[in-house]
Amino acid sequence: MATVTINGKTVEIGDRERLNAIQAARLAGVEIPHYCWHPALSVVASCRMCLIEVGDRKPDGSVAMQGKLMPACQTPVKDGMVIVTDSEKVKTAQRATLEYLLLNHPLDCPICDQAGECYLQDYTYRYGRAHSRLQEPKLQRQDKHYIGDQIVLFTDRCVMCTRCVRFTREISGTAELQVINRGSHEEIDIFPGQPCNNKLAGNVVDICPVGALCSKDFLYQQRVWWLKTTRSVCPDCSTGCSIVVDQNKEHVYRLRPRPNPQGQGYFMCDEGRFGFHYIHRQDRLKEPLQRSGAEAAVCDWDDLLTALRAALARAAAKRPSGLTAVLSPWMTVEEGYLIAKYLRSLSPDVRFALGPVRRVGQDDRYPKDVRGNAVEPAKFVIRAEKCPNRRGIEAILRHFEGRVITLEDMLGQIAAGTVESLYLFGGDPEPWITSEQAAGLSPLKLLVVQDMLPSPASAVAHFVLPGGAFAEREGTFVNHAGLAQAIQRAAAPPDVAWPDGRILWQLAGRRGLFHAPTLREEMAREIPALAPLAAGDLGEWGVYEVGEASS
Repeated sequence: MATVTINGKTVEIGDRERLNAIQAARLAGVEIPHYCWHPALSVVASCRMCLIEVGDRKPDGSVAMQGKLMPACQTPVKDGMVIVTDSEKVKTAQRATLEYLLLNHPLDCPICDQAGECYLQDYTYRYGRAHSRLQEPKLQRQDKHYIGDQIVLFTDRCVMCTRCVRFTREISGTAELQVINRGSHEEIDIFPGQPCNNKLAGNVVDICPVGALCSKDFLYQQRVWWLKTTRSVCPDCSTGCSIVVDQNKEHVYRLRPRPNPQGQGYFMCDEGRFGFHYIHRQDRLKEPLQRSGAEAAVCDWDDLLTALRAALARAAAKRPSGLTAVLSPWMTVEEGYLIAKYLRSLSPDVRFALGPVRRVGQDDRYPKDVRGNAVEPAKFVIRAEKCPNRRGIEAILRHFEGRVITLEDMLGQIAAGTVESLYLFGGDPEPWITSEQAAGLSPLKLLVVQDMLPSPASAVAHFVLPGGAFAEREGTFVNHAGLAQAIQRAAAPPDVAWPDGRILWQLAGRRGLFHAPTLREEMAREIPALAPLAAGDLGEWGVYEVGEASS
């Protein structure tokens, strides 16, 4: 087994590992400060912050150190290598690098969005000088609000790490950003008339190690130390990007990508990043409603669920095959299982169908070439399928129904009179049912709609159950490739709305509180396609091979 020595500590790196000194040091619990290096981008070794001492251990046990410092990002480790990150020589280089980077840096930490998450701020505290020796006035540059529709560049804060430039060239392939001028006059800018508006542009804000690139959507909204961070999964398409949800006082302020080597890697698209604002729409369904004739009255949750249980039991007893539930691909696996399990307890003849699966165009693959064509192998894919959990819900349907029936098929059966009662789940932030389709629901004797936003269906439903958005619930999403990931509750639904899992748990009359990991273990025992969920806790990156292969 290959080993390296880092600050006197021996670390096993594995015979086939391709690590640089920064990555190897992390295995030893040692941080090597850096700005320009990013694991998903090419290595340029330009910031010089990661300089270290490097040597080799000889067969006789002696160590031969190189005379000059080496950039850790550009130094691959090998068996017998000796690395020193805390010598006085290294510390002197770190202080000098930071002093240079701070020569013209404005003292605007009190107003900078990056404060609290800033590498420059942290490294200056840990490795830098306490006071600046600069006596001359600092060079001031113009901020650039024209960089992109969602991006602003505070030029004075830039440390010229070029992460953003490399991202637009290597990941998106759109190459809108460039370095202009030379020497101390270097700046980041766009090519004339080509703002950074590609579908992955928001990632340059995430990878910026300082506060130079900021999101206009989040600008001056919150201090980051006020935010509470929760792990989740982006619901915008079937890619299933791992994300974190940042909220304060039950208000979601931003979504950020969370690295996942099993999934999308380090990034997310702008559709998902900025598409969460529907959570705070003023017209959200916030109160449970029960309709009698043309009038819909606000109900207490206990009263509504009692009435709904009775109505479903009557429908199942009168005509079991005429009771159907349409499960949404925006539901979690746990929610789909709960309603299917409960309705089948009323009658084994209750039927199930899959709700609308919204698709927009074709899969959008990155990077692009100069003509806008995808370059293989793809480093990021925005899926045309705009729902997070079709594969997970289909696993539920195949277990309980034996096949997957669509909403269109079900509407035809309603028109034919074979379906009399319908439990309809929404969840899509975009319109998912037309007025014409809703009119086709009029023959139903019982219509239950559980959704977070009003729709033509909720306008005619006998029972309306206001549910939660993805950030307001917990459970499991299964992406297009069968990767099951946990979503966690980050905020509470508005007013008296409940998370969908809680609604269905209470409807089924289960004891205790809804707990997704425990329910996953129950599902894994009962449904073979969900057997990989047996551990309950999916961990940070999730588990593969859940459900059947994607079509």
